[in-house]
Amino acid sequence: MIAKAENRFVRLAPRKVREVINLIRGEDTLKALAVLYNLNRRPVTMIQKTLKSAIANAKSKGIEERQLYISRITADEGPMWKRSKAASFGRAARILRRTTHLKIELDLKGK
Repeated sequence: MIAKAENRFVRLAPRKVREVINLIRGEDTLKALAVLYNLNRRPVTMIQKTLKSAIANAKSKGIEERQLYISRITADEGPMWKRSKAASFGRAARILRRTTHLKIELDLKGK
């Protein structure tokens, strides 16, 4: 692992984030950014932000962007916000607002 970036407590469901990160897992960074740029999904903005942060971390170590690929990317569950809304017959229905912990690790292509 050359560089990593982490974005915690993202207000998106992990299942929806995983649908997007499965498209870029194992790709080089330039291709991954191109794929994310052309997708029309809500998690894309947070994934782009985290990926660009990981790339900037690698650049600070003197490694060029085109030499890197995504070696590991995960979307784990974070804590859930528990809310309730009114239901019929005077009951309350539970709403679980899910959060995600997004982690990206980059490595050199030739390794």
